[in-house]
Amino acid sequence: MSPYVVSTEWLAERLDAPDIAIIDASWHLPTAKRDAKAEFQAARIPGAQFFDLDDISDTTTSLPHMLPSPEKFASRMRKLGIGDGKKVIAYDTAGLFSAARAWWMFRIFGHDDVAVLDGGFPKWKAEGRAVDEDPPGKPQERHFSARVQSMMVRDKADVLGAIKSGKSQIADARSPGRFTGAEPEPRPGVRSGHMPGAANVHYATLLNKDGTLKSPDEIAKIFAAAGIDVKKPVITSCGSGVTAAILTLGLTLIGAKEHALYDGSWSEWGAAADTPVATGPAT
Repeated sequence: MSPYVVSTEWLAERLDAPDIAIIDASWHLPTAKRDAKAEFQAARIPGAQFFDLDDISDTTTSLPHMLPSPEKFASRMRKLGIGDGKKVIAYDTAGLFSAARAWWMFRIFGHDDVAVLDGGFPKWKAEGRAVDEDPPGKPQERHFSARVQSMMVRDKADVLGAIKSGKSQIADARSPGRFTGAEPEPRPGVRSGHMPGAANVHYATLLNKDGTLKSPDEIAKIFAAAGIDVKKPVITSCGSGVTAAILTLGLTLIGAKEHALYDGSWSEWGAAADTPVATGPAT
């Protein structure tokens, strides 16, 4: 499909390759009441290390898992044994949910040789492939160079400017109920609804039932049906910058050139006092 998506078969053939680094980037909404790190400790793809989205973040802000400094990211990658010259394969235990966020983070910090595992751990296990249930090993530290690609990320001021100018489209990955405001937000103090003018492209519509990505042709039709012209600039958003990365991955797979992810997403926008909020269907 793309350099950014690999199959379970592809990975199974390369499990022992010295230039492959595998990460479990599982993360769950607080309402799921699941412990991603404990699940990793219990079972994982052989050789995988745990990529903790909450730890590998800017912990000085109250917003969830915002991008860390390049220095912190490089330090955490060294400790995970991920260095320059490694091809990183990210997976999660949902099929495809949070692995795309890790994929995007690597690209933000200049490491473009990164891909998500199509179908993730559920597909891997369903096919009867090797699973490691022993305590995870400690990797050998490696040098990692982080170089920020600022054109791939947007902040609140950027999005306010985009709404005012109309120069960038906004694709919101949250569920239709959260987008319209019919469902409450999972985080306290966050208003319901969406950014004025935003389109709703629920991340789940880009996936098949087994958690694999739909074909590029299908993905292109989904964006078009939502009113997104992928030849024009797009800003992806969601609840906290996790599933927006699935839209970013989808846009990348279909060859869209101008797109960036709003890191603060609705956790920031819906809680701010100076941001406009619309409810109901997209207009």
